[in-house]
Amino acid sequence: MGLSTILLIIGIACIILSFFLKDSSKKLEKDLEELSISIYQETNTLKKRLKVVEEELFLEPNFTVKSPAATKQPIESKSTVFAEQLNKTSNVKMKQINEILVSQVIELNRQGYSIEKISKMSTLSKDQVVSIIHNGGNR
Repeated sequence: MGLSTILLIIGIACIILSFFLKDSSKKLEKDLEELSISIYQETNTLKKRLKVVEEELFLEPNFTVKSPAATKQPIESKSTVFAEQLNKTSNVKMKQINEILVSQVIELNRQGYSIEKISKMSTLSKDQVVSIIHNGGNR
């Protein structure tokens, strides 16, 4: 028996043996796919929760987080953030005034902003701002 015959027999035995052994790469692939789906679902639930929290904070303009950096910021920067949030919601049709926008106009009035400034921040007309303030947000 030559060396080539021995190598041929060993090769055939390895091929036959490979059919009977479990393929661990398929199990690993399945586990990786399950992990990927799990992470995707968890990310989506976290995004939904974050969106709910952002909406709650957006509805409550008096809510502030106390931190050393936040207390050192001037009030102007907080009102600028508030104004940016106000401008985001005012992209709704002018004829329909969103209740969130109404509450923000009332809050800006409580903070001492002039009607002209509130009008500029909210992109509402001065008449609409005056109407909201006089009605106290009631339609």
